[in-house]
Amino acid sequence: MATKIEGCSIYSKNEWLEKSSLLIDKEKIVSIGANETATANQTLHFPDTYKCLPGMIDMHIHGANGADTMDATPKALSTIAAALAKEGTTSFLATTITQSIPAIEKAVVNAGEAIGHQKSGEAEIIGIHLEGPFINKEKTGAQPEEFILEPDCELFDHWQDLSGNHIKEVTLAPEAKGGFDFIRHLKAQSVVPSIGHTNGIDEDVIRAIDAGATQVTHLYNGMRGMHHREPGVLGGALLHHGLYTELICDGHHVCQGMVNLAYKLKGSDRMILITDSMRAKCMNKGVYDLGGQDVYVDNGLAVLKDGTIAGSVLKMKDALRNILAFTDATLADVVQMGAINPALQCGVFDRKGSLEAGKDADLIVLNEQNELVLTICRGTIAYQKEEVQ
Repeated sequence: MATKIEGCSIYSKNEWLEKSSLLIDKEKIVSIGANETATANQTLHFPDTYKCLPGMIDMHIHGANGADTMDATPKALSTIAAALAKEGTTSFLATTITQSIPAIEKAVVNAGEAIGHQKSGEAEIIGIHLEGPFINKEKTGAQPEEFILEPDCELFDHWQDLSGNHIKEVTLAPEAKGGFDFIRHLKAQSVVPSIGHTNGIDEDVIRAIDAGATQVTHLYNGMRGMHHREPGVLGGALLHHGLYTELICDGHHVCQGMVNLAYKLKGSDRMILITDSMRAKCMNKGVYDLGGQDVYVDNGLAVLKDGTIAGSVLKMKDALRNILAFTDATLADVVQMGAINPALQCGVFDRKGSLEAGKDADLIVLNEQNELVLTICRGTIAYQKEEVQ
């Protein structure tokens, strides 16, 4: 069924097309431009103050609406995918946590089998992110320490085989025994090696980059901080511009000033907005499970019993508005951080991350206040605010 978006400004190929239109046929974008004469089964008209952007891509998300990737069921992934569409995320990496080998294997098998078999009206799973278990016990955060392992190429290859070759990112501590060889092994398979949950120093960051690391997991969190005589992982992440840096922009994990500092130093071309959300997102105040641990959720903050921040309940639509409020970023910068950069890192920019003819019809529409009013996932309306006509 052909769908037409018209009237609003459309961000395509790094420029705003004012009072423009976009035609969708089946799951693909057919054309962008005037299109006044194009026929469609349904037309969605918006005020010229509204903006149409590529859908957001969340590279680091564990769960939502009571479900978690580690539940290892088709229903859990479908629940997550449906919830994410309502916050402007149109594709994501199903993210695991440090757990027992059998638990991780069940999760990667389940996620791998789901890829390519989803409903078009849900956020699409474009791969798997292994957050652990190859991390440093000194920087566990909310990762269960008892299941941490040393980097193991053979074990990873087994998991990659079980997943159907869908593991796209691995968070690891490069300073762990065999860490740099492991990074080279991941890089050779076009898997993103992401530095995280690490107590390394700047020298380790440099060696990791030389080995093929291209990303840092949730900047500031779960890593050695800066010191004036040793930059640490944080300093290295900020200093070495080639590294992409994930950022949880909820105001809890990182305060506004430090978000702004990272933005000024890295710029939108090297930052990636993530949520790192867990199953409590979209749920009420209460106690929820994350990797076999109780997480206490209240007032937008998720913590373990000892107060350690444990994932988030952040929605991508709020991360978008927060980064605009905390920095001088523009919506074009948001597209770079929330869509283009993750698409490039995940190897899917040929079909996602921007609004262009021939690409997947993954898009969102924002009103004057940058509030989400529409999400389309692969050509199907996945979320529609009442005001949309």
